[in-house]
Amino acid sequence: QLQASGGGLVQPDGSLTLSCTASGRPFSFYNMAWFRQYPGKEQEFVAGVHWNDGRTAYADSVKGRFTISRYNDNNNANSTVYLRMNNLKPEDTAIYYCAAAVQVGIIYTNVATYASWGQGTLVTVSS
Repeated sequence: QLQASGGGLVQPDGSLTLSCTASGRPFSFYNMAWFRQYPGKEQEFVAGVHWNDGRTAYADSVKGRFTISRYNDNNNANSTVYLRMNNLKPEDTAIYYCAAAVQVGIIYTNVATYASWGQGTLVTVSS
């Protein structure tokens, strides 16, 4: 299961870090990603990180502002993925979800390719 946390209210140009702990499966072998969802819209890819080689992928709208990273616990194959969000803008306001999947090769950005999901955490950027 995936457990996300860290959302909240932040002022424009502020920073926030989201965390997602994945346990119960060997998530250290899964690619992990963050998606976000606006009201009435479908989830969109924000950032992803490869399970092994550290490769990352970002949506154009967050490149240079957001940083995804992960920690794999080799003792139990659990993983924690982080999303550091800097220079936040009002348009970053959304519910953020973490997701995980076994993927071959690249980091997929399609929501349908992710089978495991966290419960979502709300990020509100407002003055």
